[in-house]
Amino acid sequence: MRAVRGLAAALLIAWIGTAQAQLFGGDDQARRRIEQVRTEVLLNLQQIEERMKTLEATAVERRAILDLAGQLDALRTDLAQSRGQIEVLVHQMEVAEKRQKDLYVDIDTRLRRLEQAAEQQATAGARPPADAGPSDEEKRAYESALNQFKVGNYSAAIDLLGQLLAKYPNGKLAPNAQYWIGMGYSGRRDYRNAITALQKVVAQWPLDPKAADAMLSIASAQEAMGDVKSAQATLQDVLAKYPGSTAADQARLRLQQSVRR
Repeated sequence: MRAVRGLAAALLIAWIGTAQAQLFGGDDQARRRIEQVRTEVLLNLQQIEERMKTLEATAVERRAILDLAGQLDALRTDLAQSRGQIEVLVHQMEVAEKRQKDLYVDIDTRLRRLEQAAEQQATAGARPPADAGPSDEEKRAYESALNQFKVGNYSAAIDLLGQLLAKYPNGKLAPNAQYWIGMGYSGRRDYRNAITALQKVVAQWPLDPKAADAMLSIASAQEAMGDVKSAQATLQDVLAKYPGSTAADQARLRLQQSVRR
């Protein structure tokens, strides 16, 4: 830009010098020529100045564009870095959520195990041990019912034993209570209900000692009803199911006696 301005100034000086030389020659035509040249030089200078301004503006715009391009590149770099950081954070969040879920599942599993253990302990604590005997209340109720049976009050005995079973369905004396209900019906000569009650002992407590006694009493009720064949079959079942019991010895003796008859 400075070189262009210097060149324009040199041209202007040259023209002015030529014009002055002609002017001192006293030629009017030379004066007009000088004015014309001066005008042309001024126009040229004005055009040069405008071009210079345009070039300067273009240069500024170019610098601005370059600056903007640099800023855009910097923004792209920052954006890429931000995206990378976001991806890292998202991955960390996913890992944290997974760990949290795994922790919740582990805690829930442990809590359920503890709850189940607590329930089992509570259930075990609520029930008496397997080798524990009947409670005092259960004993008193059972003895009261047997006292009614002993004096021949079979109906009262059946009612009291039924109440005992309703209150202690899994009590230690439940098989005995059900057995004596059957015997109470036999005492009333109600053999059908007696057989039904005694069959419950065999069905519900087959491993209890009273089960063999119940089968022996069923045979007696069948004989009392005149069903000798069924009675003998029941005695055979006693021998087969409870061979080492006292009831089996009695069943064997009764079978032998029936053969002798």
